[in-house]
Amino acid sequence: MKKIYKPSIVYYEDKFQEGKGVLEENGEILEVTSFEELLSKYKDAEVVEWNENIMVPGTTNIHNHSFQSLLRGIAADKPFLEWRDKSLYAFSPKLSAEDLYTGAVFAFGEMLKYGVTSVSDFFYVHNDGVESDEAIIKAAKDVGIRLVLARTMYDWDGAPKGYVETIDEAVKNVKNLAVKYQGNDMVKIVPAPHSLHAASVAMVKAGHKLAKELGTNYHIHIAEEPFEVEQVQKEFGLRPVELLNKIGVLDESMVGIHCVWLNDNEIKLMGDNKAKLAYCPSSNMFLADGVTDIPAMMKAGVEIGFGSDGACSNNRISIFEEMRMCALLQKVTKLDSLCVNYKDVFSMGTEIGGKILQLPVGKIEKGYKADFVGINKNDMSMQPIFNSGEQIMPNIVYSMQPCAIDHVVVDGKERVRKGEILTVSESKIVKDVQKLMSKLEK
Repeated sequence: MKKIYKPSIVYYEDKFQEGKGVLEENGEILEVTSFEELLSKYKDAEVVEWNENIMVPGTTNIHNHSFQSLLRGIAADKPFLEWRDKSLYAFSPKLSAEDLYTGAVFAFGEMLKYGVTSVSDFFYVHNDGVESDEAIIKAAKDVGIRLVLARTMYDWDGAPKGYVETIDEAVKNVKNLAVKYQGNDMVKIVPAPHSLHAASVAMVKAGHKLAKELGTNYHIHIAEEPFEVEQVQKEFGLRPVELLNKIGVLDESMVGIHCVWLNDNEIKLMGDNKAKLAYCPSSNMFLADGVTDIPAMMKAGVEIGFGSDGACSNNRISIFEEMRMCALLQKVTKLDSLCVNYKDVFSMGTEIGGKILQLPVGKIEKGYKADFVGINKNDMSMQPIFNSGEQIMPNIVYSMQPCAIDHVVVDGKERVRKGEILTVSESKIVKDVQKLMSKLEK
């Protein structure tokens, strides 16, 4: 059945407009025009009134690790490698497929409440093989969030056993999942060779080759910490992006995550080769990684989207939060209030993120998926607002609190209403997580 959404204000054609309606059917936006015109053309359509709401596109979280929500608050305020060993490596071997499902429902439910409608989960805990991947996919389905599973390819034997596969095993498992979910609007599988310190050059090349075969992007951590740069230079005599270029995998299919410790030449190489960036400012601050040079990336023509990263290295999982963090961090680092503005970061967290995930999301426009968020314009964190609407986007980026998010719609279905998840019981999510904590603490 067709639905006509009637928000107080809608973000359409790069501006906030009143009097518009949004026609949706079968999870797709069919038309955006005046509400009265839609009402006269589609008399049998259901009208959904959002009288106090500003409708904006759902946000895109292009880098997350859902299982890490279970480890939030563990090994906080530690150096990177100590944090990794005392949180990820210490606890992830204990996680069954059922536990991973609990963690993913927890992560996806929380971010959904905060306006995330599409997420890329960079997933590598395969204690139960492909059953572990299926647990994440089932969690996304049950919560009702759009999922890109960045299925990790990892062959460094210094990691927990459940992370590690041979190249043949990794390729087979990614490919089988991709074929199984081909054509599913809510699930997409992409290869994700972990990094140059956790995946061999042969594994990275296999991930890139598989992405070409599947017609997808591939995701890879790059130069999050100085130790990777030093390791790659010692082994290959090149910096990370220079090595990726040399082995033939630096192209438009690459989504580089973090890219903190790049020099000017590496940034230029990324731009020249149309590579993308998944930027995680809060996580980079939390782990004292450093600051990715976003103005230089933008100048080089690199497309940039936001990731929350895992919730034990952030520790929030909101892309509206990452918009704010990016703009503020870049301004103070560059001592330039104009270097990254609120329009830049809003676009990164919506439309550009959708493009990087290769999904028709991130815009309220005909042909895009009906994934959008209703923000209460009367929430104190959204005020004040002139009649002209001048403050709306600055307030969304710089002052809005999660309590202002009233509605979240994914694939044309309301998933959050008045701040409450409709698809799964929030109290059950919390009880399941608390029960699991008793197991992990032993």
